[in-house]
Amino acid sequence: MGQKKGLHLFQADLIEEGSFDAAVDGCEGVFHTASPVLFSATNPQAELIDPAVKGILNVLKSCVKFATVKRVVLTSFMAAVIFNGRRLTPDVVVDETWFSDRLVCENLKEWYFLSKTLAKEAAWKFAKGNGIDLVTINPSYVIGPLLQPSLNASVEMVLNLKNDIPDVTSSNYLSTDVRDVASAHVQTFEIPSTTGRYCLVGHVTPMSKALKILHELHPTLFPPEK
Repeated sequence: MGQKKGLHLFQADLIEEGSFDAAVDGCEGVFHTASPVLFSATNPQAELIDPAVKGILNVLKSCVKFATVKRVVLTSFMAAVIFNGRRLTPDVVVDETWFSDRLVCENLKEWYFLSKTLAKEAAWKFAKGNGIDLVTINPSYVIGPLLQPSLNASVEMVLNLKNDIPDVTSSNYLSTDVRDVASAHVQTFEIPSTTGRYCLVGHVTPMSKALKILHELHPTLFPPEK
């Protein structure tokens, strides 16, 4: 913020086609950042899936209208990569052959992960069919300094780590600094040779170690293990 000439704000609706036309007009790079993050929803279709899938498609439809657009960068999530039923054991390498399975997400009722998986599939299909230069960024859980006074979903999840993880001894916490994620977006647009999708994981921390660090920093919020 703080720019007097270079920053323009536009009102748009993820669900409304054409809503992004004014924002995209004249742009060379378009960044579609994270869709709504909800780890529980009473109506997954309306609250998560529609905003994610229709949102990226409406952005891409606006991009097709303007020849100035050179590249679109989509913020996806590691959940669109690793939820395929395969266990992440120490000997497993996550590579370019990995894609999340919508049926696995549905069976686990991981609706946010499903929304990111469906949005990714829809984005690539539309981009390939309409000649859009698309690159996707798949970060793990994003943490770091906040711009707003309230907690966002990714950071709020840290507060619930102990309650949400049934076995902390065999779990890992995958995290990425928000500043690294921002840098990756900029580099993805500025470096012409970047293509396809990129996974961003800054740290893989054993859950027990993560909880120990949190206890040392915030002992009242994270009591020690009994």
